[in-house]
Amino acid sequence: MNEYPLIDDHGLIGDLQTAALVSTEGTIDWFCSPRFDSPSIFGALLDGANGGHWTIAPQAPTYATKQLYYPDTCVLLTRFMTEQGVGSVVDFMPPASPRNPTSNHRLVRMLRCTRGEISFDIEIAPRFDYAQQPYEVTSHMGGWHFASRDTDVTVHVVDTPDVECVSDRRIRSDGVCMTVRLRAGMTRGLVLETFADGPPRIVSPRECEQLLEDTIAFWHNWLARSRYTGRWRETVNRSAMTLKLMTYAPSGAMVAAPTTSLPEQVGGERNWDYRYAWVRDASLSLHALLGLGFTEEAVAFTEWLGDRIQEYTGPGEHPLKVMYRVDGSSDLAEQTLGHWEGYRHSAPVRVGNAAADQLQLDIYGSALECLHFADQQGLPTTCRIWQTLINTVDWVCENWDRPEAGIWETRGGDKDFTYGRLMSWTALDRAIRMAARSGRPAEVQRWTKERDAIYWQILRRGWSPERAAFTQYLGSDVLDSALLRMPAVGFIPPQDPRWLSTLDAIRNDLVSDGLVYRYDPSASPDGLLGFEGTFSACTFWYVEALARAGHLREGRLVFEKMLTYANHLGLYSEEIGLTGEQLGNFPQALTHLALVTAALSLDAHLDAARPGFPPTSAVPVPFLYAQPMAAAAGGPPVTPATPYPSDHVIRR
Repeated sequence: MNEYPLIDDHGLIGDLQTAALVSTEGTIDWFCSPRFDSPSIFGALLDGANGGHWTIAPQAPTYATKQLYYPDTCVLLTRFMTEQGVGSVVDFMPPASPRNPTSNHRLVRMLRCTRGEISFDIEIAPRFDYAQQPYEVTSHMGGWHFASRDTDVTVHVVDTPDVECVSDRRIRSDGVCMTVRLRAGMTRGLVLETFADGPPRIVSPRECEQLLEDTIAFWHNWLARSRYTGRWRETVNRSAMTLKLMTYAPSGAMVAAPTTSLPEQVGGERNWDYRYAWVRDASLSLHALLGLGFTEEAVAFTEWLGDRIQEYTGPGEHPLKVMYRVDGSSDLAEQTLGHWEGYRHSAPVRVGNAAADQLQLDIYGSALECLHFADQQGLPTTCRIWQTLINTVDWVCENWDRPEAGIWETRGGDKDFTYGRLMSWTALDRAIRMAARSGRPAEVQRWTKERDAIYWQILRRGWSPERAAFTQYLGSDVLDSALLRMPAVGFIPPQDPRWLSTLDAIRNDLVSDGLVYRYDPSASPDGLLGFEGTFSACTFWYVEALARAGHLREGRLVFEKMLTYANHLGLYSEEIGLTGEQLGNFPQALTHLALVTAALSLDAHLDAARPGFPPTSAVPVPFLYAQPMAAAAGGPPVTPATPYPSDHVIRR
């Protein structure tokens, strides 16, 4: 396998502990086990010749393919239409244990013929530990067994012994292959199992069908918990299921993406490992999950975040890492896989992420906003977490005025990023509110003084009179679309003249036909070569900002246009290229989180703008605006805080 499918020519399947990508051509070209962040078993997506793959394709010289999910599930159906017949591959992973990490995972590929006759050629060529570990393969009556130093893979054949349809089974130097010939109505297949408790065996089609039905039932039951009934139900549901697929059930942590090193620019070096849980996603995760009604997942994520906060041991280190492994460990040393060529020759291929140790001040605002919102929604912060949280907030008081790497994890030197200041303000503001709400012990006077000092610094030095906009870092005239979240976190009212002027500046400089760039690398060098596409999460933040500012028609149009950039299954990678192709790691959690929160917000604002609209449900509208409660010394008076709008509910 040497050709590379488009990034967006893939579907995602998973079992809530790991996941696999399946191309529209029927190839699994990315699969890591036993966890998202484990070494790969199939990695052809990053090296077509040497990465390893599992290919199922018709023998016919020409054929057409279609791909879809079974409705309201994460069961993937790839259909093949040939002149001789129509067949399909049904790919799914039965959910693993929701509580306990396991090395045992099953990847099921059912082969069906619905019309005429069809023959499938199958190649299974695993490459363990990013193709760095050799393996031995042995053939059995029921399939094959692959064994490397650290990984054990068994492939079971789905067959009916009295009906011959499997032929030409053989071991080759690069793996194993076989041919399956089917007539209309026949079902066969294969089940790959890691660390099976026995040798390969014949699996009956009936057993395989039962696994399918159980998996379908799991997803139907899970999605039934959603309370979203808005305008974009199918789109939001798909994003919700995608986010569930990217959540490591035993810990509750959500990975940023199940892939590594898919490029932000084909042929470029902007390739990063996203198979980890970012603290930055905490606030958006909680608002999206609770907004849709998925309380169990919200509780698990909040507990995971609380555990990370409690690990802070005091002075001399940052209270939080930027990101963690799904089990909470923080060893993310970055290395390059020099023996892999990268997706479409986009080297380097990276494993680990050096940004984990950067100073990024915005993560503290995300963490405190998450815990504050959880506290409001009946998921209170425990006494033990609060004791550690006090130390974290004190650390923010002492360190918010430092240069840092920023939300975009630039590698061009630390700066006084405005967004880092904004989220430091958010961290202190939410800590003050939590202390006041529950009477918890805290140095509220000190926290308030520092919070208000940040407020005045942003207004005085983060604002450019020449650009008539808030800028990327203090004293600059460079724009940054991260600041689209200023009204969302309550720093400034969405109708404030300074904010409306900033929104106009971002629209003029960073928006292209509704798609939003993060920033302009030519105006603000980030230490990396090349350029990148528009950032999909920022586009959804732009939708929210437009809705809050009252530009509902424009916001809805931008949202609807953005939906057309999803792939055929409703999935988004990190970025959109100049010609509309998806770029970066795929699918990306931040994008789907931003989609959900944009849909919730836009729904609520559109309904609120319709007089007499019947109250049929309640959708929380997070933080429309909130003012600082006290002025910094020497500053002008500040009005008392507007009630925090996540306390409010728009009825419709």
